[in-house]
Amino acid sequence: MAINKNQTAMKAIQQGIKKTNPRLKVNEVSVIESISAGTAMVSGLSGAQMNEMLLFDGNVSGMVQSLSKGQVGVVFLDNPEHLKAGDKVVRTERVLDVPVGDALLGRVIDPVGKALDNKGAINTKKRRPIEVDAVAIMDRAPVDTPLQTGIKAIDSFTPIGKGQRELILGDRQTGKTAIALDTMINQKETGVICIYCAIGQRASAVASVISDLKKYDVMNNCVVVAAFGDDEAGMQYIAPYAATSIGEYFMEQGKDVLIVYDDLTNHARAYREMSLLLRRPPGREAYPGDIFYIHSRLLERSTHLIDKLGGGSLTSLPIVSTEAGNISAYVPTNIISITDGQIYLSTSLFQKGMMPAIDTGRSVSRVGGDAQLPAYKSLVGPLKLFYSQFEELESFTRFGTQMDSATQSRINRGKAIRLVMEQRQFQTVKVEHQIAIFLATVGGLLDGLDEQQNKRAQEIISHKMDTTFIKQAKAILNREKLDEPTKQLMLDGFKQALQAERILP
Repeated sequence: MAINKNQTAMKAIQQGIKKTNPRLKVNEVSVIESISAGTAMVSGLSGAQMNEMLLFDGNVSGMVQSLSKGQVGVVFLDNPEHLKAGDKVVRTERVLDVPVGDALLGRVIDPVGKALDNKGAINTKKRRPIEVDAVAIMDRAPVDTPLQTGIKAIDSFTPIGKGQRELILGDRQTGKTAIALDTMINQKETGVICIYCAIGQRASAVASVISDLKKYDVMNNCVVVAAFGDDEAGMQYIAPYAATSIGEYFMEQGKDVLIVYDDLTNHARAYREMSLLLRRPPGREAYPGDIFYIHSRLLERSTHLIDKLGGGSLTSLPIVSTEAGNISAYVPTNIISITDGQIYLSTSLFQKGMMPAIDTGRSVSRVGGDAQLPAYKSLVGPLKLFYSQFEELESFTRFGTQMDSATQSRINRGKAIRLVMEQRQFQTVKVEHQIAIFLATVGGLLDGLDEQQNKRAQEIISHKMDTTFIKQAKAILNREKLDEPTKQLMLDGFKQALQAERILP
């Protein structure tokens, strides 16, 4: 009975439109057949296409998300609380797009391009569909240029290259956003444009991120795309695609872009909610079968373009939340298989106060040394070896076991590496300082120092690098290797400086 009433209302609306505006096709207007939380079924729009925007009564917008015979499924992008079955729906014949351009730098917007920062409307005429085909394989260049995070544990053990997709995952409140934020702040003087995409976050959490970006004077080179936790599921779903389209515009201009998706767990939940309301059959853990596809087609858009296309790059740092450290759950497993590596944050390390709480055994970068400066390569191998040996031997120290001098030496070296890798938020370290500190660590200059002495030694070594070894610092940044005579020269200089400050005898 309700369907017959809706069809009668639809015919009446179409006849009225035909009289007042003969040029408009009658199949461009219809009525809501049924409506439920955040979604609606609409009949009569035979020409509708996927991702097309529809307008409802009260200027409420929606997006087509399913096509079937005689009706389309729509997800709302605005609050539809006043809408009901029988209300009018109009096609826009426009696939959902987002404004792009330099005017977005320094702004906070929602996924459809509306300003959220009280700075007025976005002043740009350029727009780009939120979903486009990923760059063809032959148009992609190798990922061979490092994107420095300023975080020693990442730049050394799990380096990130421009155009890479490096997953950050771990339980709640283990520092995932902090790592992404530090990486964005570290791009202040690199010219890399940063995009922070908040998906299902609290407004206060997003405001805190924006405040930190402003505090460290990088907001003017950033774009924040925010879909809050109380927004419609449709808005949370389109947020990462809209943010990626904004990043792709800059990439096609030959620029390097870093995009953070915070986080894709919320994105998957929003899509699950939409799909179940649109009556798509659920699969494992109640997620629809295409949950893998929505993330693969998103992350596949991150790449490094060949020089012929400008040489720009889009590097993505997707964030995923785990429960009780379970990385074999459905969504984390999917995204691990899509990305080029992962940075795993351990709850146990976090609780011990080790910051960042990166589990070096479970973290990996599949790009590896190809996206790392040559000066790192001769130092990272020994660092990993010493640290892995230390982790195996550390358990024996808890029982007061008597150890020979060689074993004690390995333990001292491992403790020094652990202290070197500890790093508080907003304290990013320059590349040349990292190399100097790693060289001193591998050379044994920091063995046996307590926490305060280790911290002070790192400051002295960094200062020595800036004052005495300027030539060597430039060589490191110019991708030159450090030969053995240069390493020994630097080690002797560091040792003298530490002795002068009475850190070493």
